[in-house]
Amino acid sequence: MIERLVLASANPDKAAEIEAIIGAALPGVTLVARPVSVPDVVEDGETLLDNARLKAVAVADATGEPALADDTGLEVDALDGAPGVFSARYAGAKATYAANVAKLLDALSGADNRRARFRTVAVVRWPDGREVVGEGFVTGRIASSPRGEGGFGYDPVFVPDGFDRSYAELSAAEKNAMSHRSRALSALASQLVDLTSP
Repeated sequence: MIERLVLASANPDKAAEIEAIIGAALPGVTLVARPVSVPDVVEDGETLLDNARLKAVAVADATGEPALADDTGLEVDALDGAPGVFSARYAGAKATYAANVAKLLDALSGADNRRARFRTVAVVRWPDGREVVGEGFVTGRIASSPRGEGGFGYDPVFVPDGFDRSYAELSAAEKNAMSHRSRALSALASQLVDLTSP
């Protein structure tokens, strides 16, 4: 039975979102923050799964407990899937959210095709090497300019299909009910539920 998962991400925005989603999906599981003694992991994998696994393995090995990690990419059709695995550092290694958005909008200047999808791969990894993987995605389009004050990352310019508002214009509850991260974590939770049952 899983009672605790160590969260690999130290990004406070992502951590808050994961805690809200997992709290609803797996109410019997306690999420624990990554110890400050565990350094950031170099995310040099070729895929989202590679990077999620790198983080989960590092934290599980360092703590001796099962670890939860995820990696997310924004895949834009007109950019042949970019920024993809490089989404968090699209404008550079220490890029801000605003810098990444600005580079994306510049790259799409004049583009008619603004179709995109957000994709998340989530991994729970045990110290003995067992793992469970969940994936989720949401399709949509890139707005011509940032809209909204909520969310983080590319949320102000991503308008999911079926909505006329960007992720940043949705409430946290609205976004968490249908987002790519929610879908990945829900897929993960459905596999973990038997392990969390008494």
